[in-house]
Amino acid sequence: MTLLLILIVGGVIGWLASIVMRTDAQQGIFLNIIVGIVGAVIAGFVITPLIGGAPITSGNFDILSLFASFLGAVVLLAIVNLFRRGSVR
Repeated sequence: MTLLLILIVGGVIGWLASIVMRTDAQQGIFLNIIVGIVGAVIAGFVITPLIGGAPITSGNFDILSLFASFLGAVVLLAIVNLFRRGSVR
């Protein structure tokens, strides 16, 4: 059940991050899920220790964890845009 929740929440987080970074037209639902989950992993290693809380990949779905995962997904898309286009956008 936790894996299903991580996929759903990861998809929503990836979709919201792609809207913020204006890459939504280039991505489908599968890539949104990947971006959300990888962003959550990045947040688990980098952002969560700085602000506290636990990553959503551990099954913790509070507001702080969701926000950290969203920030991780935005950072991931910014890095991808930097290498792809030469600008963060």
